[in-house]
Amino acid sequence: MSRFDATALRNRMVEEQLVPRGIFDERVLDAFRKVPRHTFIPDKSLENAYGDFPLPVGEGQTISQPYMVALMTQYLDLKADEKVLEVGTGSGYQAAILAELAKEVYSVERFTVLAERSRAVLKDLGYTNIKIRVGDGTEGWQGFAPYDGIIVTAGAPSVPEPLVEQLAEGGRLVIPVGGGFSQTLTLVRKKEGKIAQEEICGCVFVPLVGRYGWKK
Repeated sequence: MSRFDATALRNRMVEEQLVPRGIFDERVLDAFRKVPRHTFIPDKSLENAYGDFPLPVGEGQTISQPYMVALMTQYLDLKADEKVLEVGTGSGYQAAILAELAKEVYSVERFTVLAERSRAVLKDLGYTNIKIRVGDGTEGWQGFAPYDGIIVTAGAPSVPEPLVEQLAEGGRLVIPVGGGFSQTLTLVRKKEGKIAQEEICGCVFVPLVGRYGWKK
């Protein structure tokens, strides 16, 4: 077996980085075993793609640490028939993971170059249940709302109101909330029209820029 065999590295990532830290949802773990993370890295480096750290993908953005992607995904608690909104397409890796777990994925990216690159990679991998558009993710994507799950892959000063409004009854929103240098990963639930928030853990994400986020 090659030192950098992709399948072996994905399995090792799951067994060494995810399971010991409390990622227990078998559907989530299976998605991480399947999706070729290295294809979403600009240099497609097997040596780096499955490491326990985030990586740059261009335009000042990153592909998050595998554990953080898994943790946020697990808190969405997807069962296979949901419609999910992702704010911040980035590399497209999180969208691919979501596409393995949900029926439909809608993703909004601020940078055209990242959106186009992600579309190309996801198309090559055969994903047909992901739609990507360029725009202000803090405003959500009203055309396909409401969403059973919303995931935000950048740090916001507060929970954007449009995302709360576009969350379906019983839906879950996972978002980093806090300052520009560190945030608290937060779970927002909508039940009977009311919102409940739960703090998950500390985290560090790039800033969420937009009308309802940080200004440029």
